[in-house]
Amino acid sequence: MSEETNFTVTRWVCLSAPLSLTLAWVVFIVLGAFEIHAGQAKAPEQRNPPVISSQAAKADQTGQSAQQKKTYEIDFKEFKLKNGLRVLLAEDHSAPTYSICVTYNVGSRDERPGRTGFAHLFEHMLFQGSENVGKGEHFILIQNNGGSANGTTNIDRTNYFETLPANQLELGIFLEADRMRAPAITQANFDNQRLTVQEERRQSYDNRPYGKTYETMIDLAYDNFAYKHSTIGSMDDLNAATIEDAEAFFRSYYAPNNAVVTLVGDFKTDVALALIKQYFEDIPAQTSPGAPDMTEPEQKGERRKVIEDSFARTPRLDIVYKIPPGNTPDWYALDVLGGVLSNGVSSRLYQKFVKEKEMALSVEADANEHRGPSLFWFSVMARPSTDLGELEKLLYDEIARVQNEPVADWELKKVQMQLRRQRAQQIYSSRSRANALGHFAVYYDHPELINSIWRQYERVTKTDLQRVARAYFKDTNRSVVTTLPKSASGDR
Repeated sequence: MSEETNFTVTRWVCLSAPLSLTLAWVVFIVLGAFEIHAGQAKAPEQRNPPVISSQAAKADQTGQSAQQKKTYEIDFKEFKLKNGLRVLLAEDHSAPTYSICVTYNVGSRDERPGRTGFAHLFEHMLFQGSENVGKGEHFILIQNNGGSANGTTNIDRTNYFETLPANQLELGIFLEADRMRAPAITQANFDNQRLTVQEERRQSYDNRPYGKTYETMIDLAYDNFAYKHSTIGSMDDLNAATIEDAEAFFRSYYAPNNAVVTLVGDFKTDVALALIKQYFEDIPAQTSPGAPDMTEPEQKGERRKVIEDSFARTPRLDIVYKIPPGNTPDWYALDVLGGVLSNGVSSRLYQKFVKEKEMALSVEADANEHRGPSLFWFSVMARPSTDLGELEKLLYDEIARVQNEPVADWELKKVQMQLRRQRAQQIYSSRSRANALGHFAVYYDHPELINSIWRQYERVTKTDLQRVARAYFKDTNRSVVTTLPKSASGDR
């Protein structure tokens, strides 16, 4: 169970569970379109292979090409139950396992002032038992059957997921339906999980180097409350939360008509759909909650703040610019631009700040992906002796460079190659595919993006990169947070 944040943003989406990559699995390569089956015996080399006519060879290559293309397209079917529950099923018999993910259309953006952190707190609550599952029994049932499970909350959604052997299809469906129907919302569970979330806040924010930086920045950059506060919430708001708040939150957001169920793996579609109907379809729909106001007024001038951090050992400079929501043409261009600027040791910012000038220990540039107005985030961890004013000026020089000069062909091709590799990593497992389908369905009402999103990246041109840099990297559109070690700042 975790709360997802964006201290430094990762490419594409934060798919929640850590993945244990194994060599003996299928690796998909996009656009190059071939697959490697680890562990498959290599055929003996033929010294005199049979002669194949050019037409036969062409036909054979065409057949192979079609087959290879089919391997990385995620074939799924969509259904809708009578209570409004959206169901996405992707049957795949590559391995005797399956994953189920339930994605709820609720995140910290749906919280109101005075109740921050509630979406994440409630995510924890749903692991405390339900009508037919005892406290702690959810994880026990999953683990005793050789599976794994977790849940995450971020700004824009909450999800729960399990991976289990194929012969336990009914178990995963039953467990998710039971907690959607009737979670154990008791005072004891509520108090216990509030303490758990508060300890998580201490570890991730209050007692961690640069833990204050993220919250300071979003509070400075955003005007709309929806994105102005962190998903973890404040201690005061967590203390003020009540069991009545939890019950109302459940009724508003944890309803079948506000969720998407995705299954990927080794099952028969008709069997899985029948089980989903059996366990989910009689859960009553609720009045759909209103979508939060995500409008963000135009920023009229630069915003700045300097903070002290008792846990930091070296200064850090964070600069953000407001940008459009995810899944828009400009957002894709900005995401690629982040890769050009900071992906790998050959990137512009690494070469300039870490290698050439030796002013920074690390440098990041990336685009947040939000359903509403997003942020392009520059983050530079400075060396202790670095002049921060000079560092900031050099960063603006690099921004001006990308605004005024087209990037090199190799820079764009490198990022596109990295995106292909990430595509391969992000769809190799049933869990990551189930999570991605739920992500695209809830974020954009377009689960087909799991197959087509990479075409959006491939359409990005050098002209696009220059255009978006000019459009969004403006002085009046930026917010700057400087984090200083407390001991160093006290000497100034």
